[in-house]
Amino acid sequence: MPAKRARTVNLLLDIKLLILLFVANGAPVIAKDILRGRFQHPVDGGREFFDGRPVFGHSKTMRGIFFSLLATAIVTPLMGLNWAVGALVAGAAMVGDLLSSFLKRRLKFQTSSRAVGIDQLPEAIFPLLVCMKLLALSWVDVGAVAVAFLAAELSFSGLLYKWHIRDRPY
Repeated sequence: MPAKRARTVNLLLDIKLLILLFVANGAPVIAKDILRGRFQHPVDGGREFFDGRPVFGHSKTMRGIFFSLLATAIVTPLMGLNWAVGALVAGAAMVGDLLSSFLKRRLKFQTSSRAVGIDQLPEAIFPLLVCMKLLALSWVDVGAVAVAFLAAELSFSGLLYKWHIRDRPY
């Protein structure tokens, strides 16, 4: 009986983490829509890597990182978790997002182009790994939440595009 109860608690925590991943990764998109061209300073300062390509690209902005941290830290206490967990999730998600952009530039993908897996997994797995010990997550939790994030992100992208939240249907 206790093992089943513990798994239920982890399932609830997994759902909370999935929601936090959506907040962390969605806040920059919503901030871009609300603020339009304001505060869109690229994280890489417009610099190029030694290969002549942008380090991250113009779509990765300080505004996005700021709003990811802010929104996730605000939402987290509503789920019964400390705001610092939200900031940790958002920070790690943004590091994962920057890594995926860096990899896509090296692989010669255009800014904002689609790369299934590269676009979703680092921004989901990094926060989960960072929170693993803090929240007593198992490897099953990490894998399940990452796969759920990937599936949901791919499933809802078209809908978000139709609602004019995203600029592209992916």
